[in-house]
Amino acid sequence: MKQGIHPDYQKVAFHDIAADKYFIVGSTLKTNRTVEIDGTTYPYVPLDVSSESHPFYTGKQKTIHSDGRVAQFNRRFGGLKSQKEV
Repeated sequence: MKQGIHPDYQKVAFHDIAADKYFIVGSTLKTNRTVEIDGTTYPYVPLDVSSESHPFYTGKQKTIHSDGRVAQFNRRFGGLKSQKEV
């Protein structure tokens, strides 16, 4: 490996603002902000959404079941059957 061309890898504190949860993860992100957690100072990166607050991971996601294309067509135009006179 060449020396001096790789970014610094360090522990970074990611803060999910919506859930008020902190994650300490190794990263190469650079930031001027810091936060102290359990007596250790980490670089600080705020997040809007993470696995703690995203509806898919929290189980609060709503699924919408939609009909297929044929069912939609029949729902719209099913009443317009051709009228044959006998």
